[in-house]
Amino acid sequence: KRPAVVCLCDGVKFGQLCNGNPTNSRRTSDRWGQGHYGARRGNRVHKGLDIKCSDGSAVYAPFDVTLNGRAIPYGDPNKAAIDNGISLTGEGLCFKLFYVSPDRTSGSVRKGQRIGTMLPMQSVYPGITSHVHVQMCDRSDPTRYF
Repeated sequence: KRPAVVCLCDGVKFGQLCNGNPTNSRRTSDRWGQGHYGARRGNRVHKGLDIKCSDGSAVYAPFDVTLNGRAIPYGDPNKAAIDNGISLTGEGLCFKLFYVSPDRTSGSVRKGQRIGTMLPMQSVYPGITSHVHVQMCDRSDPTRYF
């Protein structure tokens, strides 16, 4: 039996995730697909929300968070250049940020503090709108927090 999860997250909004994108503007459509939750990815469905972030940019804590280790999106050696991320909790939410090289993977970070660097997405997906992928731990839709 799983313990009940209490979410005190009504009204929670993500603060700025990426240097150069103060409003968390989203990836829309490019030659590689679309960045909204539920977008088709061949025979699968996109289970996150893509927030624009230029390669090499600083990535920030969207609110006070606890860092809970690495989150690996692919486990594919062909995508090693971007195959990194971090698991976080804060504001009653559990989520992962993919395509980020974390500065560290444990401890606490305050809102707006740097947590890592955006990885070189263009080296794996030329022409894509580079982005941080935000995925809730339960794979539910994160859009309402933006």
